[in-house]
Amino acid sequence: MRKNKVTHLLEPSLRLYFLFLLIFAAVSLLFSWKIALAEFAVVVALYAYFRKSNTQRQREIVKYIESVTCNMDTATKDTMVNAPLPMVIFRPDNDEVIWSNDRFLQITGEREHMFDTKITAAVPDFSSRWLMEGKTQCPTEVLLGARRFIVFGHLVRTEDSGARGYLATTYWVDVTDLAQVRDEYYAGRPVVAILTLDNYEELMKGVTDNEKSAMLSAVDQRLNQWITPAQGLFCKFDRDRYLFVFEERFLPQFQEGKFSVLDAVHQVVNTKGIPASLSIGIGKEADSLQELFQYASLSVEMALSRGGDQAVIKNKFNFEFFGGRTKELEKRTKVKSRVMANALGELVADASRVFVMGHKYPDLDCIGAASGICAVARKKGTPVHIVKEAGVNPASDMVERLGALSEYHGVFLTPQEAIGMADSSAVLVVVDTNRPEQVVSAELLKAVNKVAVIDHHRRAATYIADAAINFHEPYASSASELVTELLQYLLEPANLLKIEAEALLAGMVLDTKQFTMRTGSRTFEAAAFLRRCGADTGDVKKLFQNDLEGTIARYDIIQNARMYREDIAVARVDHTVGRITAAQAADELLNISGIDTSFVLFPDGDRVIISARSMGDTNVQVILEKLGGGGNAATAGAQVPGRSVDEVTRQLLRAIDQYFEDE
Repeated sequence: MRKNKVTHLLEPSLRLYFLFLLIFAAVSLLFSWKIALAEFAVVVALYAYFRKSNTQRQREIVKYIESVTCNMDTATKDTMVNAPLPMVIFRPDNDEVIWSNDRFLQITGEREHMFDTKITAAVPDFSSRWLMEGKTQCPTEVLLGARRFIVFGHLVRTEDSGARGYLATTYWVDVTDLAQVRDEYYAGRPVVAILTLDNYEELMKGVTDNEKSAMLSAVDQRLNQWITPAQGLFCKFDRDRYLFVFEERFLPQFQEGKFSVLDAVHQVVNTKGIPASLSIGIGKEADSLQELFQYASLSVEMALSRGGDQAVIKNKFNFEFFGGRTKELEKRTKVKSRVMANALGELVADASRVFVMGHKYPDLDCIGAASGICAVARKKGTPVHIVKEAGVNPASDMVERLGALSEYHGVFLTPQEAIGMADSSAVLVVVDTNRPEQVVSAELLKAVNKVAVIDHHRRAATYIADAAINFHEPYASSASELVTELLQYLLEPANLLKIEAEALLAGMVLDTKQFTMRTGSRTFEAAAFLRRCGADTGDVKKLFQNDLEGTIARYDIIQNARMYREDIAVARVDHTVGRITAAQAADELLNISGIDTSFVLFPDGDRVIISARSMGDTNVQVILEKLGGGGNAATAGAQVPGRSVDEVTRQLLRAIDQYFEDE
């Protein structure tokens, strides 16, 4: 049937022409029968010749087609059997092997054809899912014995007994040698690390030269023991800094060991009982040694900005953090505060106007720090504006009190108004956050050329880069404390309004939990300065009063608390509560004997809010970083979108378990 169909398609269609010739011959009878007879004879002769030549042509065409088909079948079979690449045909729905050539049998070690067996029996690491997804190349290399293969393939639709199915044809390319060269290249790439004693000043202060030499020798000994397996280049290029260059193949060993040198260096203690603290910044996967050194420098800066005593690894795309569980060490020198105060004063004085912006849903610490910057701008005679977030927030009462002052007339603006007023000479001061995604207006952050950042939270992987001034001290209790330190060098107590001083003091009270958490000598010095500026502690106390409804809601959250592990309380509620109420409940849980760490979770629209507090060795910031949050060792928070409270609770418990497993 197929043969007749092909010949029919190849036959010229001349019937219409012969029909018209016969019609013309018939018409000729009307004029002359002789001419008509001659025409009929010619038509019959032409038709006979056409039939004979057409039959001959059909025989030749069919013979040619049969010859080509036979040759193609023979070539196809010969190609599949003697192909230079291993081939196997199987059913992807059940991995049943249909056919394979001898080369595939050789690489699998089989001696006979694998009919009615599964391909996964011969190649356990192989999966055909990529074929069903429409891909023509396996996304990963397939390991078969000591060899590695890249697998190519395609699907063919078949019909067997009326049922549709698929057959997969795969080709296996041996890339073992190439993979070994590639792996050796990646393993041999250089990695640059900068190691720094982040508390060098405190460690060496007040000790003799012999004791200094002994401590440095003890530190060097521990560092040398740690770096010896890597056989890299190690040298000291500053009094408290070391350069370490090694091959990337040794980096996983350091990561698996959780950078044990951090704990080893802690064993070096000076005569005053202060242990040495080490920070490590590592750069990898760069195009040049210079770029690697830049990555290492950024990493060690990130480690120090997060409180030190940790290792940070940076590549082209992100940061990885290791350690960082200890509490931040308070710096005992005010040199940096004085330098930053002078720089901020000059920046504000030269600006056409100053915008002050904090984080979304601002609290008293955020507004207090912003009011302090307003006092600096007023002293310098520069117009100043605070970017206000719409809606009610924990600092709404303080915003109303400040807004009622004549000095604050027109100071509070919406983000849109601020963007419209920004020019090339404007300065933006960001307080109480260092992450661009957390500011009130990311558009304003992009619109202003000169930015200053004042923050006390530990730096995350995303932070405001290229700031003109970056006063970032994770040891500080609050942003208000940092701003107060700057104010001591920029203005007199009489230049600070009473309400501004109370706003700053309220920010410190909030973040220190009534001066019981994260306080140092600098914290009380800043509070004493604000007291001299007229801050009334009684008025500050009133800012933290709660109504009866909020108090009942707080204790309702506490009733839902459940203990996890030994000293961790996790309280979750299934309805929305105020963020202030949740934060206060987390604080209140720490007043219960046996609880050193607390977590409060509640839904808020399409997201779940977490408030975390710690008064022990547990670093809640490290735990909530795994959920996209941040903060510091004692106070942290997170917002998890698109998940239920149950899901976030399970995710939180896994993060807690991982935190303690990594110790």
